Amino acid sequence: MPSMDVVSQIDTQAMDNAVNNLKREIGNRYDFRNCKTEIEYSKKEKKIHILSGDDGKVKTITEALNGQMVKQKLDPKCLDPKNIEPTSQGQAKRDIFIKEGISQDSAKKMVKFIKGLNLKVQAIIQDDQVRVSGKQIDDLQTVMGKLKEQDYGVPLQFVNLKRD
Repeated sequence: MPSMDVVSQIDTQAMDNAVNNLKREIGNRYDFRNCKTEIEYSKKEKKIHILSGDDGKVKTITEALNGQMVKQKLDPKCLDPKNIEPTSQGQAKRDIFIKEGISQDSAKKMVKFIKGLNLKVQAIIQDDQVRVSGKQIDDLQTVMGKLKEQDYGVPLQFVNLKRD
């Protein structure tokens, strides 16, 4: 029986490249001269820490990060930016967390949506992913197309497509 997994993962190397390109871009920009700016990416904690002169500069860096992610073929939906906070030195900082995995609520919505398609497929929640299996590969491809049209707040990938 053919099956596939619906997951939400991020390529850490591509994210690292996006952050390094962002650092290079910010270092070359005129509006960031004479302004202490730090951008740190922690793969272990899955977060990006931004520190810069003021709120406007932090927002500009966040927008530039989204642009670099698109260039690296990463979906900016995986970012969870927190509020911009002032620091004791008169600067501004922001932590941006990277979301991976499908939450239980989103997984339940996906399963309900898949069952509502009236296709001969079964959807099962497994930890932070959804396994979809059916008798025909065409049904699985239809499910892929329909899920791509929906918005679950995280980027979706379809892996382990197995044909029996």
